[in-house]
Parts: sequence; C-alpha cells; structure tokens
Amino acid sequence: MIVIVCPGQGSQTPGFLAPWVAEPAFAGHLDTLSQLAGLDLVKHGTESDADTIRDTRIAQPLIVAAGLLALGALLADGRRSRVGGVAGHSVGEITAAQAAGILTESEAMTFVRERGAAMAEAAAITPTGMSAVVGGDESELLAALAELDLEPANFNGGGQIVVAGALERLAELAGVAPRGARVIPLQVAGAFHTRYMQPAVEHLTDVAHTLSPTHPSLPIWTNRDGGVVDTGESFVDLLVGQVSSPVRWDRTMASFLDAGVTGIIEVAPAGALVGLAKRGLRGVPSVAIKTPDDLPAAIEMLEQNA
Repeated sequence: MIVIVCPGQGSQTPGFLAPWVAEPAFAGHLDTLSQLAGLDLVKHGTESDADTIRDTRIAQPLIVAAGLLALGALLADGRRSRVGGVAGHSVGEITAAQAAGILTESEAMTFVRERGAAMAEAAAITPTGMSAVVGGDESELLAALAELDLEPANFNGGGQIVVAGALERLAELAGVAPRGARVIPLQVAGAFHTRYMQPAVEHLTDVAHTLSPTHPSLPIWTNRDGGVVDTGESFVDLLVGQVSSPVRWDRTMASFLDAGVTGIIEVAPAGALVGLAKRGLRGVPSVAIKTPDDLPAAIEMLEQNA
C-alpha cells in the first residue's frame, strides 16, 4: 500500500518552484492557484527570499499550491486508484483533503488563504515561538513544559517533539531540558497548534461554513490522533481544530504501519516527512517529489504496487 503525504509549514525554500514553472502546464496551473489565493505564488515560489516566504500568510498558500501541482501530475491517467491513502502534516492536511476529494482546489486554496492570515493575526497578539526538541525522555520533557507553561505542538516521531509558547519561556527550556535533549529554536512567527491560536480557530469556524465538503474517496488519516476519518464534514471540523491542538504525526505514522504501508510518496515541497519516515518507518521505501524530475520515480512506485 502506497501512502501519499503532504508537508507542512517550514518545508518551503527560496526558489523551490522554479523547476515547476519552467514547464508550461505547471506554470498555468500555478497561475490559477495564485488567483484563488490572491497572491503571486509564481513570484513567491521563484524570486522571493527566505524572510518573505516565511510569512505565514505567504508560506501556507505556497506550500499547499506546490502540493497540488505535484498531485495533479502524480494522480493523472488513472493512478489515483493505486493510492492506498493520504495524510498531511499541519497545513498539509488541506492538501491531503483535496487529494482525498473532500475539498475542491478552489476550496482548498480559499481555506489555506484564510488560515494563513488568521494564524498570522493570532501570532501577532503575543510574542511567541517554537523550538524543536530532539532526544531526551519524553515524560521528563512534558513535565518541564508544564512547569514553564509551554505546550507540545508537534509530536513528529523518531524522538522529535516541537514545543511552543512565550519566547522567554522557550529560552529557559534549554536549561531544564531532559538529559541528552537538544533544543533548536525554529524560525516561525508564533506558537502554532497551541492555545495562542484560538482566535484563528474562531475565524476558521466561520470559513468552514462556506465550504461544501464531500466524503473522502481515499482513506485519509488525521493529525488529531492518527485515525482514519470517514466523512468530509468531520475532516473539515478537524482542520479547524488542529490549528490550536497538537499535531500527532507520530500516531499517523503508527497508523501507516498498522495499515500495511509499503511505500511513502511525499509531494512538494518534499523532504521533511520522508526524513521523519526514515526514523519512524524504518525500511519503508520513500520518494520525495521536490521537482518534476522526481515524478517518474513516484509514478513507478505507484505502478509497481498497483
């Protein structure tokens, strides 16, 4: 069984869409997605610098658009029927929702546009940030977080947990982290997937009412607990709620193993989830679609596992 995974914020890099827009079909598709997002995604994906595309308002639509480009090519010519299921990490769940048929491309881009803007506004209320903690005892880390009023935001598996909260508290964490743990500050604008994002949840609840989700036509796993979601309405509710709740990618990968995964394909901007899979899904082959040149290998994986 081949699972397609869709990356989250932080996977974008300057110029990463240049190889895609070099091909007319992808360039035309990205133009359409730009109009839906209300942003010049061609410019941001080819010319904008790292600081510009780190802006949550830009980063999130850019990431989802990149995933949709790759999905359009990967699932063409009947290959969609060879996919065992899909999942996304954080904002990548919007990309996954489109892949599973829950949202249209237009709805996906509308939702991610509003999500990016709402999360940026929520982040501006209080100075907060995120740090990755690699290694160390998990129970000791969670106890330290509680003492510092910090929250676990992403359980990524393979001994990596991303934590979030007030900047001064994050600075204190390095001194009290469990033995053997490394604390790595992340270049993000706020404490995503924590209580600090509640204003964004309130806005996205209203946005969700404008969507017309349909039931998934592919199995789709949720970040909430790694479970499979059967209805489109339920998945959209989870999309709204995950903005202020932890991403349990560790449980999602565990569900892949339980389902009998035999291969992982990560759509653009790929690399992060394949890296996590190498630690959390040891021995499972993977393909990262970073440029159109990676599509043949991904297509071959699907065809060999039909």
